[in-house]
Amino acid sequence: MKTLFKLCFLLLPIAGFAQNNAEQYPIDSASIEKAGVPKGEILKLTFEQSKIFPGTTREVWVYVPAQYKNGQAACVYVNQDGLQWNANTVFDNLIYKKEMPVTIGIFVRPGQVKATNSETALDRFNRSYEYDGLGDNYARFLLEEIFPFVEQQKTSDGRTIILSKNGNDRAIGGSSSGAVCAFTAAWERPEAFSRVFSAIGTYVGLRGADRYPTLIRKYEPKPLRIFLQDGENDLNIYAGDWWKANEMMERALQFGGYEVTNVWGQGAHNNTHGSAVFPQAMRWLWKDYPKPVGKGQSKNQFLNDILLPGEDWQLVGEGYTFTEGIAANATGEVVFQDIPKGKTYKIGPDGKPLVIIQESKGASGTSFASDGRMINITSGWGSTVKQVLAYNAQLKATVLAEDLVGNDIVIAHNGNIYLTQPDGREKPSKLYLLRPNGERVLLDEGLKFANGLCFSPDQTQLYVTESASHWVWIYQIQADGKLAHKQRFGWLHVRDEDENAWSDGLKCDREGRVYVTTQTGIQVLDQLGRVNAIIPVPKTKGQVSNLCFGGKDFDTLYITCVDKVFKRKVKVRGANTFEVPNKPGMPRL
Repeated sequence: MKTLFKLCFLLLPIAGFAQNNAEQYPIDSASIEKAGVPKGEILKLTFEQSKIFPGTTREVWVYVPAQYKNGQAACVYVNQDGLQWNANTVFDNLIYKKEMPVTIGIFVRPGQVKATNSETALDRFNRSYEYDGLGDNYARFLLEEIFPFVEQQKTSDGRTIILSKNGNDRAIGGSSSGAVCAFTAAWERPEAFSRVFSAIGTYVGLRGADRYPTLIRKYEPKPLRIFLQDGENDLNIYAGDWWKANEMMERALQFGGYEVTNVWGQGAHNNTHGSAVFPQAMRWLWKDYPKPVGKGQSKNQFLNDILLPGEDWQLVGEGYTFTEGIAANATGEVVFQDIPKGKTYKIGPDGKPLVIIQESKGASGTSFASDGRMINITSGWGSTVKQVLAYNAQLKATVLAEDLVGNDIVIAHNGNIYLTQPDGREKPSKLYLLRPNGERVLLDEGLKFANGLCFSPDQTQLYVTESASHWVWIYQIQADGKLAHKQRFGWLHVRDEDENAWSDGLKCDREGRVYVTTQTGIQVLDQLGRVNAIIPVPKTKGQVSNLCFGGKDFDTLYITCVDKVFKRKVKVRGANTFEVPNKPGMPRL
């Protein structure tokens, strides 16, 4: 259904909280209707076809400025909780004075699932689920459902609506839970939303938004610009202290290298102050447009010690089925497996992959020995072969063990081979030692899907990822190769939509940092098992599965991501198992 309204008949604000008449703020001139300023048009719509939030119905208002030219892509501002802030008048004035670009406003109410009988039952109210929850559901809802729906509409004079697909042309905002929703959408999809207006933001413990100040400090900075507003008399209830939470957000964003500003006041949990500063926020968020919003420089020294400024991920190869088992040899060449195809690829000097073994018998894990041999273990997935194989320089295979499958494998400088053997997500996993003489030793069992494993740089500790939890386990390697002093060691972040971190591959650099591939990206731990940094990986159809350090100086990070392989130059050098072990420096305790 569609109804057209002229701006002059709209009440302000349509959605929001009760206004506090005791709060008085100067009125920005952009919030006042002015003669001679062209007025945009509002389309009032109802959206009921969501697959991401099934069964919901909601109202959507679309503001189309008078200056919008038919068929030309326009900038976008999205607001949660409907039309707030006297936004239509503000946009009329700011666009007229060229203080913001020609922008189509989309004002979305939270969804409701209507009761089958409204006389006996309440509707289901989706606001907290949609707004307070972390993850990319709401961003996907906007990009995949609301934006296409809006572009199906026309103005009363027949103009078609085209929304820019460039994240630098898009802003998003809201108040309270709507502010968290706006920040989450930009945080999850910075390539789609670069500018955030947050009023009285609910960065507290309702559905996990209290984690943001910590995550912001650990993540590689994203290209975002954020305007914060809050007041000293905001809520202080069971979920947390809104005022202190917003202060923590500001400090975290500053630490994280983000372009952030704020307007603090004495107000309570309402939209009075937010409405007063909305024009100021829009001017600031759109300043210097169309200059792109860039990434800042984090104050996280741990992160800065790893990443090179200006370097980002580069695609190495794509079109595979499922990539795994990535490892580097003594010359820095990198090999990886495409398990379902049974192929091993080598990344050549030109950075392009080439097949070096046509039949790798379903290899999953790969490691290189100090004598140059490539050691593979078969996974048993789609293959009846159950072997540990060693390939010499001529790619002639020698069987090291029969009737043995595993997920990942690593060979120490002394020739001892360690491997993980998961048996489904619910059954206990096993950890084996395969000695150079062929002796097989069961070292441990019981982890929930033991997956990747690697040594500390001095090869005295063994790290093992437990995919079905948020832990990385640690063992001390004894003189006879057996393990002792097992303990949960590395604590990993888990995304809101996941039950576990699904940690997979891991490697150390020569300073002892531990790089773990997870559903969150690459989480980097210090020698005490604390996640100090998180490096996002490119968006693919699945998570990053494994990693290694390759290149001439072993200072290029290579990752496998389902059907793709990427690389990134870094400041650090990987710890290679085929080299003489090195003792890293003392950690900061």
